[in-house]
Amino acid sequence: MRVLITGTAGFIGFHLARLMLEEGHQVLGYDGMTDYYDVGLKERRHAILKGMPGFRAVEGMLEDQALFDRVADDFAPEIIVHLAAQAGVRYSIDNPRAYLDSNITGTFTVMEAARRIGVRHLMLASTSSVYGANETMPYAETDKADTPMSFYAATKKAGEAMSHAFAHIHGLPTTCFRFFTVYGPWGRPDMALFKFVKAMRAGEPIDIYNQGEMYRDFTYVTDLVRGIRLLMDTVPVRPEGPVPEGDSLSPVAPWRVVNIGNSDKVRLLDFIEAIEETLGLKARRNYLPMQAGDVPATWADASLLQRLTGYRPATDYREGVARFVDWYRDHGGN
Repeated sequence: MRVLITGTAGFIGFHLARLMLEEGHQVLGYDGMTDYYDVGLKERRHAILKGMPGFRAVEGMLEDQALFDRVADDFAPEIIVHLAAQAGVRYSIDNPRAYLDSNITGTFTVMEAARRIGVRHLMLASTSSVYGANETMPYAETDKADTPMSFYAATKKAGEAMSHAFAHIHGLPTTCFRFFTVYGPWGRPDMALFKFVKAMRAGEPIDIYNQGEMYRDFTYVTDLVRGIRLLMDTVPVRPEGPVPEGDSLSPVAPWRVVNIGNSDKVRLLDFIEAIEETLGLKARRNYLPMQAGDVPATWADASLLQRLTGYRPATDYREGVARFVDWYRDHGGN
């Protein structure tokens, strides 16, 4: 296949591109190389991909619609996977404009190109943050997601809504997938696992919010991209009759939203203990109140993913932490 992936210098995009290249597909990576975090890490990810047959990279911002259109038209992808975004709940409080530009304008750019080219499948990354103040857990795709707690979450929910409109009006087959707390080798330095390991190895304290009463559905990155890969072949079709119970398929469009999570609510303090055991170090803990825009818990119902693909992420967080620490010791440490 010919697959255009936005955000291939990013954490998840890198892993998905590598999986597709290992399978022998042609991948065009489009990335803005923004400095939200260490550009050097992004360059190292891209260097690995550039050493694999079938990969080509273009550097550009999604807000540059003319450039993206030229690149997409030239490559003529069968599938577009839109992973590029301004990420981070807390940063969206300080710099909301970056989220508007990247997550709204950038997503529109991608959808317009997909519509014009007539791709077989458009796939858009969303987030568990869209569930917001919803207290019913585990989160199911058919639950309401109308109470975002951060501007980041609001922009991702807006992307889902925009893509549904495009799918309805233009018949563009679209799958939105909601990530939960993704972690693993080559992860982002602003995420908890990376920050915790770095600080603990340096003998520095770690910040633990909500006094440690936090729960997350930790999803190992290779499990996540395997789910995305399998969903590529599960192209939504506008239903001719009633939508099956539990399916998020739209009744009026070839559009669906799917959770990709480990289906396991893990206490943050247990996650930290797994890091301590792997490193052989005790963390210096700095307990803090809940941060604005954050939620105390996330937990995925991944039964729809399993029903559609036969697959369900299952990497135990202790095993995943050990794999990350191994990578960090070899590649991530300063």
